[in-house]
Amino acid sequence: MAGETLDLTAQEPIPEAGVQAALALMASGKLHRYGEASTVPAEAAMLEAEFAAALGRRYAVGMNSCGSTMFVALKSLGVQPGDTVLSNCFTLAPVPGAVAHAGARLALVDITDDLTIDLQDLAQKAASGRAKVLLLSHMRGHIADMAAVMAICKAHDIHVMEDCAHTLGAAWAGRATGTWGDAGCFSVQSYKHANGGEGGLLVTDDDDIAAQAILYSGSYMHWKGHAVRPPDGVFERWKYTTPNFSLRMGNLPAAIVRPQLGAVLADRCRRWNQRHDWLAAGLAALPGLRLPQRPPQEQYVQSSIQFLLPGWSATEMAAFVAAAGAQGVNIKWFGAPEPAGFTSIWSHWHFVEPDQALPRAAQVLAGLCDLRIPLSLRETDCQYIVAVVAEALRRARA
Repeated sequence: MAGETLDLTAQEPIPEAGVQAALALMASGKLHRYGEASTVPAEAAMLEAEFAAALGRRYAVGMNSCGSTMFVALKSLGVQPGDTVLSNCFTLAPVPGAVAHAGARLALVDITDDLTIDLQDLAQKAASGRAKVLLLSHMRGHIADMAAVMAICKAHDIHVMEDCAHTLGAAWAGRATGTWGDAGCFSVQSYKHANGGEGGLLVTDDDDIAAQAILYSGSYMHWKGHAVRPPDGVFERWKYTTPNFSLRMGNLPAAIVRPQLGAVLADRCRRWNQRHDWLAAGLAALPGLRLPQRPPQEQYVQSSIQFLLPGWSATEMAAFVAAAGAQGVNIKWFGAPEPAGFTSIWSHWHFVEPDQALPRAAQVLAGLCDLRIPLSLRETDCQYIVAVVAEALRRARA
């Protein structure tokens, strides 16, 4: 059957222009982004300029991971050890990791049945006055009402930074994710919308955030090697007080990523949504299975799909996942008692303050399933996946 050879972790080949750029770099040996003699812009600097332009931001700063960009964004927004940072509880481990790296306290915000941040809970926790930053995760590509989020945060003088690891190319009401808050953090790790193996980019319009991010990332005093950067006077304000954390992006991942933007990214976004919608149409017809609802303002780009099995027990969920896996369909279950692979939830993060009240999230994530969507899937593969899910549902409750 078609699904017997499905590889849900499959990646598309790097575009030939990226391969050739990487080979030329390796032949030159100039893998580090900063040089003391060359006048030719580094690949990392050119990626930053192109990425910023694509998002309509003044600045972009390349780093070695999206987690690094989140940590640096927190530091650049003035977060100090002991400060409180708000974040929606449905996210992945690099988000609480970035908060812990900054020495801050993570205050988790509940989620809705549609996997976005609960605006009522956000408003209540923002009103406490303890938090200075909301680290908003557009987890698995699900985008909250950004106008409402920003209004709540503005009312309580809270800065917003966006975790856009899963939303490169996505938007809310025509405005790109990563451009609503003070800073946006993007991933170019494998499995994301552009594949650099590992890497991240921070975007912002703020001079002081950008200058600090460049210095924090490990520029030494080579900030003039950044094609998009604040004026020198801004760096003078920060150069003596900003530690070098050596988190910068090298030229090799930048060279690989650059040809994956523009038309290539737009085509990928179209094809990802096509496959998502094939799967969604089939899964929506299965009894007892619920898909998150998406408002018309959300322009999603889905390289994965999520569905819920409300009211299922842990035993039934484990049986369902096992039955699907036996047919070659690897489904991740967020409600599993133990973290597995890339998948974990707040109850697994024992470094986070325990016993935070998240009643809706506990119920929602108990039955939440997650499936990668590689671009190699054909429509017949999607039909096979739906058939496997239908049979696994039947077997789990037989």
